[in-house]
Amino acid sequence: MSPGKVLVTGGAGFIGSHVCEAYLSDGWDVTALDNLSTGRATNVPSGVTLIEMDVRAPELNDVFRDGGFDVVNHHAAQIDVRKSVEQPRYDASINIDGLLNLVECSLAFEVRRFVLVSSGGVIYGETMDLPIPRSAKKHPLSPYGISKLTSEYYLHAFRKLKGLEYAALRYANVYGPRQDPNGEAGVVAIFAQRIRDGEELIVFGDGEQTRDYVFVRDVALANVLVTHVDLPEPTGIDDVAFNVGTGVESSVNVLANTLIEISGQEVSVKREEARPGELLRNALDCKETNALGWVPTHTMESGLTETYEFIAGTTS
Repeated sequence: MSPGKVLVTGGAGFIGSHVCEAYLSDGWDVTALDNLSTGRATNVPSGVTLIEMDVRAPELNDVFRDGGFDVVNHHAAQIDVRKSVEQPRYDASINIDGLLNLVECSLAFEVRRFVLVSSGGVIYGETMDLPIPRSAKKHPLSPYGISKLTSEYYLHAFRKLKGLEYAALRYANVYGPRQDPNGEAGVVAIFAQRIRDGEELIVFGDGEQTRDYVFVRDVALANVLVTHVDLPEPTGIDDVAFNVGTGVESSVNVLANTLIEISGQEVSVKREEARPGELLRNALDCKETNALGWVPTHTMESGLTETYEFIAGTTS
C-alpha cells in the first residue's frame, strides 16, 4: 500500500505519538484522534492534525466522512488491568464499543486496512512455553485481556463478513520516551523517575519475574510495516496477528540494576509482597514479524539510556 491518509487513535499517547512520527517519516498524511484523558497534545508531532474526541463519540462518523482515510491504526484503549477488574463495563465501553464504532465507520467510508493494537501478555496468560508463539493457546485472566482478544475476533468476523482487511499487533512491554510513570504498564518510567528523584525503587516479590521489553520506536516501525505488507486471507485470528517484542526475558531485578547503572545515581531497592495474579514470565516469539522484515534495533541498554535521559530532562 502506498502512503495515503491514516487515522491514529490514541495518537497523543506514549506509543501512539511515536506511531504518528513513523507514519509521517514514511510519507503519510497523519491525523491523530485522542480524548486527551491520558494523552498529551504536546506529544503530537508537528505536521499531524489532532482531533480531540473519544472513540465512542457519535461524531466519529463526521471525522471519517471528512477524513477520507485509507488506514485506521487503533491505539486508543483502556489499558489498566486493575481498573478493568474493578470496572469491567467501563473497560468494555472503551475497548469493545469504541472498537465497534471505529469498525462501523471504517466500513461505511471504505477504509482499506485496520491495524489493531492487541497484547502479547494478557491474552496468552501464564505459560512456560517461552518465547510465546502467536499460535499459543489464549488464556486471558482479566477483563482487559478478554477485551483485547475479543477485539481480534470481532475484526476476524468483519474480515469474513464485510471484507475489512486488518492486522493485529500483539505488543510485549513497550518502553521509551514519553512513557507515563503513572501508567499501569510504565515500570521503566516509574523506575527512571524515582531514580532521578533519588527515591527508593519498589520491587514486588523476589524481582525475578520477567518481561520482554521492546523500545517504542522499534514498535512504531512494526506498525508502518504491517500497513504496507500483503496479508493472507485469514482462517483464524493468528494468521494476521504479529508478536512485537525482542524474544528476550529480562527480570525486574536486571531492569532496576541496569537503570541504576545508567543513571550513575545511588538508590536503594525495597522489596514488597508479590502482587497476586502477576505474570511470572513473558517473552514473545516474533518469527512471523521478523519474516516481514522487522527486527528491533535497540538493545535494552541503549533503549533504557535514551529513556532515562528523556525522563531526567537531559534530552527532549
